[in-house]
Amino acid sequence: MKVIKVSCILLLLVGAYACITPPEGFPSIPEISFNNLEYVETNEADSLIVTINFKDQEGDLGLNPRDIDPPFNELIYPRDQNGQLITYRNRPPGAPSFNNRDWIISPLINNVRVNDTIWVQENPDYYNIFIRFFIKRSGQYTEFDWSAPPYFTTFNGRFPRILTDDRDRAIEGQIRYAMLSLGWNSIFRNDTIRLEIQVQDRQLQRSEPVTTPDFTLAQIQRAR
Repeated sequence: MKVIKVSCILLLLVGAYACITPPEGFPSIPEISFNNLEYVETNEADSLIVTINFKDQEGDLGLNPRDIDPPFNELIYPRDQNGQLITYRNRPPGAPSFNNRDWIISPLINNVRVNDTIWVQENPDYYNIFIRFFIKRSGQYTEFDWSAPPYFTTFNGRFPRILTDDRDRAIEGQIRYAMLSLGWNSIFRNDTIRLEIQVQDRQLQRSEPVTTPDFTLAQIQRAR
């Protein structure tokens, strides 16, 4: 749950931009393909940047900061059999131990402050771009799970609305998605990795995944 980030391990910011042109006869479900990868070191957080090409028939790609009403709400609040919020004191068997992803302290729910520690779950539809990481060792790919300890985070994120109105228009272009972290080198060092990427439109239609080529950070590093 991207509620509070683990700052000693990872500081995550997400940026994206898109450029568009209006074609004809494009798919209703977003279609994407890989374009480019870059790794940029700075004096602060380093940036892993993936660029993808996209096509979409309706042009309903992107979410703005105000798009937080269902189905785009960030969090889901599980409830017990009596319909009550689940607190850490009264957590059921199988509930996670305390961490900054699964539990939130004193949340504001329906404009009411709840002065307790509440179990929350991530709503996947809050995001519109989904990133999975895989490490290649001995020819086999193993997923690197950012949601697991000690990271408790995600590199899924949002890019803004590409069109400023809700009229259906076929579009194509590129999305450049930047993932900022203090931990790229310390985590991956010389590992061979690849990314799997999907995007989702506002009808909750998700593209087929696209996979990057294998890479190391050194291979895609760009001069400052």
